[in-house]
Amino acid sequence: MLDACLDLLLGSSCAVCARPGRVLCRACADGLPSAGRVCWPTPRPVGLALPVSAGEYDGALKALVNAHKERRQFALARPLGTVLAHVVRDLIGPEAADRPVLLVPVPSRAVVVRSRGHDPMLRTTRQAANQLRRWGLDATVVGVLQTRTVVRDQSGLHAVDRARNLAGSMQASGTRLQQTLQRRPGASLVITDDVLTTGSTAREAQRALEDGGATVAGIATVAATRKRLATTATSESLSSLPFSGSGD
Repeated sequence: MLDACLDLLLGSSCAVCARPGRVLCRACADGLPSAGRVCWPTPRPVGLALPVSAGEYDGALKALVNAHKERRQFALARPLGTVLAHVVRDLIGPEAADRPVLLVPVPSRAVVVRSRGHDPMLRTTRQAANQLRRWGLDATVVGVLQTRTVVRDQSGLHAVDRARNLAGSMQASGTRLQQTLQRRPGASLVITDDVLTTGSTAREAQRALEDGGATVAGIATVAATRKRLATTATSESLSSLPFSGSGD
């Protein structure tokens, strides 16, 4: 309600088509993806859990992610969360729908959160959990990951350099993680992020969680870079996922 009031008082336009009014007009909202697809990075980080995304990091998805993250259009957290919820639901599959779902957002560095004035991934993940609960799933956001070293800006770095840059940069709160897993036995633990690029960030988050004793079911992202979107089927176990495929 607060976001809607601010939009009304301050004036806004659609982040996708620039039509005056809400930050996301009805037509653009109706065009957002409502399914996930497998999106293995190329090259694929060794041991990376199943990555699933809503679509290409372009067009509407790119506009929404950037407007929410960089321009603090907070009302976009809800539609982005809904997109992410569709991805999570497709990732875990119908056989896991009766088990708890733990969503672990990739952490932002404290200096980045301060400069932006908010944590966009945490906000989006909370909205995704809300949507999943509306669909009847027992979804909880678990912020157990934190950064522990200063890393270089990832912009312009290739896959190998990104992996080296991020190695050892995250840690999981072991006690809190174990307590959560004990309270939610059999839970599907899913890492969430806005964009999958090389998979290095997701793999580092996965490493930190696994070091804490968790098993990661997969990585759910709003978007993935185009060359990493899959187009061909991989196996029967993934055939139920719309547009599921493999990447080499």
